[in-house]
Amino acid sequence: MFPLVTAPVDRPALRFGDHRLTYRELAGSASRLAADLPEGRVAVWATPSPHTCVAVTAAVLAGVPIVPLNPRSGERELRHVVDDSRPELLLAPPGTALPEALAGLPVREVDASPDPTTPPLVREVDSESIALVVYTSGTTGPPKGALISRRAILAGLDALAHAWEWTERDVLVHGLPLFHVHGLVLGVFGPLYLGGCLHHLGRFEPEAVRRGLEGEGTLLFGVPTMYHRLAGAVDADPALARALAGARLLVSGSAALPLPDHERLTAATGHRVVERYGMTETLMNTSVRLDHPPCPGAVGTPLDGVDLRLVGDDGSPLPEGEEVGEVQVRGANLFSGYLNRPEATAEAMTEDGWFRTGDMATIDAEGLVRLVGRKSTDLIKSGGYKIGAGEIENVLLAHPGVAEAAVTGEPDPDLGERVVAWIVPTGTRTPALEELADMVAAQLAPHKRPRRLHVLDALPRNDMGKILKRALVP
Repeated sequence: MFPLVTAPVDRPALRFGDHRLTYRELAGSASRLAADLPEGRVAVWATPSPHTCVAVTAAVLAGVPIVPLNPRSGERELRHVVDDSRPELLLAPPGTALPEALAGLPVREVDASPDPTTPPLVREVDSESIALVVYTSGTTGPPKGALISRRAILAGLDALAHAWEWTERDVLVHGLPLFHVHGLVLGVFGPLYLGGCLHHLGRFEPEAVRRGLEGEGTLLFGVPTMYHRLAGAVDADPALARALAGARLLVSGSAALPLPDHERLTAATGHRVVERYGMTETLMNTSVRLDHPPCPGAVGTPLDGVDLRLVGDDGSPLPEGEEVGEVQVRGANLFSGYLNRPEATAEAMTEDGWFRTGDMATIDAEGLVRLVGRKSTDLIKSGGYKIGAGEIENVLLAHPGVAEAAVTGEPDPDLGERVVAWIVPTGTRTPALEELADMVAAQLAPHKRPRRLHVLDALPRNDMGKILKRALVP
């Protein structure tokens, strides 16, 4: 999978603070570990550290499936993942205090020190073999293990390299967690596959981003929560604005980036933030391409090799236009099914091979995809209209008194569902429901105005910064 990892070259590969590894040193460290791995699945205690990168590289070289474990998971979730995936071994940094849920697993400590002498391990591995078992968030039940093949990973990275002109000359800067598709597949496998360098920040902080981009950094990957913090800091930090402006590409993903954050970052840096759209089961589906004019709020067009369509409630394909439909995709980027869940796999796929994403979107005449939310939580059916929560949230976020916003639906005896707004105020003045409703009605349409308002200290979010709307209960 990583032709350059096994090549004895002294080009920089990884940087975590002062810990650096060249490709020669990474190949040696990973090959030393890979030689003794079992043939079955191996779990990785996926801390934001070089140990995780050495561990996953070793597993890839050995041709064994990786089960990334979120170090912030609770005991119940960890037990479910371990019982479901049954890894034969756990790879972890030295001295890690592991939770009780992992007590039955054999543990091998990962040595991430540079090793320029161990010969690179080279094994022939089938492209359809499983490289990763990544567990979904489990919002509709226990998390499911998505089986991701080497074929899917390579197809996705090749498509992104073409869309973003991503090459071995790039140094990727990010502070994403390494147990998920975004931080692991794009953020670790991406630079190693393409021959570039990863500079991981350990944890996200605007100051760390500035330092990373002031140095060698050319690309920045982040989630909307991170870009929101950067947008809030650039006006008061000219050095940060200059560092962001000097990057070749800023990429946001995992959720929609609100329009106010787009506008603030562009105004301060002259740079646009490129959005892309993907899922655990599909990896990357779409992206705004480098040669496309700015289109804030859009996640771009389908990547090379990805077929994408919208379907209505009856499953019939919809024509291009502003009608909201469910996104379905197919292509080499798709996962190979859910581990131990044949019924869930069958339910997720159509008979002719399309994956049902559960995401709702529109597609314009240019083929640009604009997401409006999840079918289960972000599509509100009110008074005969289909309303996407995302466009209302963008209007609310433009109000000077709103720091964070979420929109949900709740049952209404007359309308079927009514629009409900949840906001975190900026602290200056908490806007009233009538004020926000008038603002939405004026900018969108009267039937999209919120009918109820809840004011919170903070919105519930997961580790990737996505708002947990199922936790928003009146």
